[in-house]
Amino acid sequence: MKTIRKSAKLANVLYDIRGPIMDAARQMEDEGQKIIKLNLGNLAVFGFDAPEEIQQDMIRNLPNSAGYSDSKGIFAARKAVMHETQKQGIVGVTLDDIYLGNGASELITMATNALLDNGDELLLPMPDYPLWTASTSLSGGTPVHYLCDEANGWMPDLDDIRAKITPRTKGIVVINPNNPTGVLYSDELLQGIVTIAREHGLVILADEVYDKVLYDGVKHTALASLSTDVLTLTFNSLSKSYRSCGYRAGWMVVSGNKKAAGDYIEGLTMLSNMKLCSNVPGQWAIQTALGGYQSINDLVCEGGRLRRQRDLAYELITAIPGVSCVKPEAALYMFPKLDPTLYPITDDRQFFLELLRETRVMLVQGTGFNWQQPDHFRIVFLPHEEDLRVAIGRIAKFLEGYRKRHSN
Repeated sequence: MKTIRKSAKLANVLYDIRGPIMDAARQMEDEGQKIIKLNLGNLAVFGFDAPEEIQQDMIRNLPNSAGYSDSKGIFAARKAVMHETQKQGIVGVTLDDIYLGNGASELITMATNALLDNGDELLLPMPDYPLWTASTSLSGGTPVHYLCDEANGWMPDLDDIRAKITPRTKGIVVINPNNPTGVLYSDELLQGIVTIAREHGLVILADEVYDKVLYDGVKHTALASLSTDVLTLTFNSLSKSYRSCGYRAGWMVVSGNKKAAGDYIEGLTMLSNMKLCSNVPGQWAIQTALGGYQSINDLVCEGGRLRRQRDLAYELITAIPGVSCVKPEAALYMFPKLDPTLYPITDDRQFFLELLRETRVMLVQGTGFNWQQPDHFRIVFLPHEEDLRVAIGRIAKFLEGYRKRHSN
């Protein structure tokens, strides 16, 4: 029989958050082992429930959800997103500028497909949320990673961004708050990115899914609020701030110089029409979520569950010899560094596969986020405090054994 192979378009597509380490963990679970999962930002499995009013509104509207909606989404949800952009200071957004999708992920793929021809380049942060790199490659584009500087609190290096712009560069992706580092970008840094995009005629694609998951009183600035002339696509969803990952309710907002981008916007609408519409029950949750009580604030404030777990995970992980970390100000993650003199790792995927098998704790290696060196990993601090203590205790013991085996 003739061998059937995957498309060559998938040759450079990588999504290690759900990769070989997760496959190994699933096999271990099938064998009856209990795995502590510090790899996925899937809030429901850790007891973070979606607000009850969101659940009830979806249930009430199920009779209205059997048919297709408008391909861009139902009116009430898009109007709620439009009001949200006004609160954020984003100017000139109309209902027609808002596209609803099955989570932000679907809209990211739609945006890159509409933007990139074969060989076009898209500037992406390093480290990044790997869906961005995968979608760029799948769209025929070339991902070009700019440095986020750990020594400068993981802020993007503006000089590195400038140095990597070529005639093929079409846009720049900004993930703020950042996944995987948990860092919130300063207004000054964001203004610098807007200036670069303006100078070179680049589209800004702003992933702001964690814009309400903020600690220590920090404030998030919507990147699209900083200009009216730079075309900006802003991505957000209910998944994280409203603990509604499985409802698959996300949105994309187009703002800035839409007149010059008419052809691109036509392409976005064409792709939106091709998917017919996104999950309609999830769309009904958007108005209730954005207009209702913001219970995320109870989780991130001092004494809140997410805040406590962030503080505990940071305290425990940085107490391990040779492990350092920039303390996250936002999101659900931190991105610790392993001192390469104490941990001379050459293959970090294999390293964390061995850690999984020995400790039954699942992590994602730094190269899974397109970080170039095998010296980082991402921790998700969603498990309860006792589980975090157990998991990080096992990690510490594993690293102690590794240090002893590799000390000279």
